[in-house]
Amino acid sequence: MAEESGAPVSCADLPVKRPREDEENGVSSAAAAVAMEMEADTNNTSKEVDGISSVIPGWFSEISPMWPGSFFNSPDSPLFLLIFSLRFLLEKRMEKKGFSNGPISHIEDVIILHISCNLVVISACVVGLFYLRRKISLVALFHMKYAGEAHSLKVEKVLFQGKSDYQNVMVFQSSTYGKVLVLDGVIQLTERDECAYQEMITHLPLCSIPNPKKVLVIGGGDGGVLREVSRHSSVEQIDICEIDKMVVDVSKQYFPDVAVGYDDPRVKLHIGDGVAFLKAVPEGTYDAIIVDSSDPIGPAQELFEKPFFESVAKALRPGGVVCTQAESIWLHMHIIEDIVANCRQIFKGSVNYAWTTVPTYPRHILITFPSPCDKLLLSYLIVSPPPPIFSLGVIGFMLCSTEGPLVDFKHPVNPIDKDESCCKSKRPLKFYNSEIHSAAFCLPSFAKKVIESKP
Repeated sequence: MAEESGAPVSCADLPVKRPREDEENGVSSAAAAVAMEMEADTNNTSKEVDGISSVIPGWFSEISPMWPGSFFNSPDSPLFLLIFSLRFLLEKRMEKKGFSNGPISHIEDVIILHISCNLVVISACVVGLFYLRRKISLVALFHMKYAGEAHSLKVEKVLFQGKSDYQNVMVFQSSTYGKVLVLDGVIQLTERDECAYQEMITHLPLCSIPNPKKVLVIGGGDGGVLREVSRHSSVEQIDICEIDKMVVDVSKQYFPDVAVGYDDPRVKLHIGDGVAFLKAVPEGTYDAIIVDSSDPIGPAQELFEKPFFESVAKALRPGGVVCTQAESIWLHMHIIEDIVANCRQIFKGSVNYAWTTVPTYPRHILITFPSPCDKLLLSYLIVSPPPPIFSLGVIGFMLCSTEGPLVDFKHPVNPIDKDESCCKSKRPLKFYNSEIHSAAFCLPSFAKKVIESKP
């Protein structure tokens, strides 16, 4: 286990200064886009955390022009190609001997270099080649197959790194967003903005029905949704089904202000598959079900399909409600259309779409760790990017009710603003209120047209 993280960092105490504000004069826009940290004295690189770049890249909001000619015309290009070839061959050899951190794949997608001398930095992508020559301390650069957004977080310290039966788990201290939880290279929460997601996905459904008593949470192993459910004094039973126990344990250790919901005596934790758990639930058990899932790729795809929603509807009482993560209106209208169509076939009460903003939900992020081979070849790393699902600072929720008492999601009937006496966290709501509840259902015209047109 990694060292203790220390006292929790409150949102108010977190610095608001962005890494870009410290850039030196004369840095090009291309260099700024990769958020690299300049260092006049390369001897100071020993101060960096061994094994991780001080800059974690995300999606680039400023895609720089990439010209193959600048690379091939460079006098350093033969040197770089030689290093690249040797590094790749050595990495493969070390994989066979069992010394590598894992298989290397998709080398045409991304090359990340962690280096402290004057060399060529190249990102080989399907869109072209980007060349940068500058004296730098640490660089983290990648481009995906699809143009996206950037969000780079500077790492102050790596607090935990582990691998569960299901995914890679990491916690690090960032310079601007506090502690950050990352699963398989995807940001799950940060101390600064987790409230925007946790409070909305919980209170949008629970404040829309009177006196919810039995609540089920699928996923949400960090405990943030539990913390918010515990604010409702009418709730008597809170079940949570999380597949990965490591996420629960790590969250309790490094995010105590988030995982505080586990301390509520009404909470019962079930470690296992949420789909299987739902199938075994007796009909009409819950007043509300909250599905805190990841993106609809890989194992989580099942949580966005019709059979899963049928199991959810069966587990709800008449007039019961469900709220599930439902992607971004800016890039995923095709996914949202399918979800809306499935829900309208299954849920005979009300079907609505709401949204909120979460700054660090361009969700995907790359974190680099050198293998033994990297230390021999100037510590640069070839890694594989995460799948191309983007949120662009916006995340949506699908809210549905079963046939029975009418549910008007847009006008809360069970306000939580003043009913916080039973909440274990002892902190007031940071994001949710009755006004923002109603506003969450106000959609842009293009999204409203598509969603309301589905039968």
